[in-house]
Amino acid sequence: MPVFLRFLISTIIVVADQVTKIIADRSIEMYEQIYVLPVFNLTLHYNKGAAFSFLSDAGGWQRYFFTAISAIVSIVLIIWLMRLARSEKIMTWALALVLGGAMGNLIDRVIYGHVIDFIQVHWNESYFPSFNIADSAITVGTVLLLIATFREGRSENETG
Repeated sequence: MPVFLRFLISTIIVVADQVTKIIADRSIEMYEQIYVLPVFNLTLHYNKGAAFSFLSDAGGWQRYFFTAISAIVSIVLIIWLMRLARSEKIMTWALALVLGGAMGNLIDRVIYGHVIDFIQVHWNESYFPSFNIADSAITVGTVLLLIATFREGRSENETG
């Protein structure tokens, strides 16, 4: 896949993430639950921490810590994406999705000091922590990264 397409994927993720966060932030009251499906609501939350609100009440230093981590990871992913061979399609998708998600949440941390979450999945009374498009892209990208890594490891074992 050409390099510009790799970054186009990430850019589409960032734009979709930011647009949906702006819409959610402007149209949903904090903690309001809007029923969509029996297992899916829209609800607005601000996450000052990391995944699952880890360290969200740590006193403020975590904003700068997670901003720095996101920026460093994004730079590493950009370099990695640029160096991938055209034939590494799964790895390309994996890294492009993770980069787009990392950048989407990085933008929130820099501008707002928190990440805007608005997607809520639940089963009966068990609720999964709220998340956003960026988090979804990071999750899918990570799964693809694991698949690509296992495939590479398996093919090395078969040839070696």
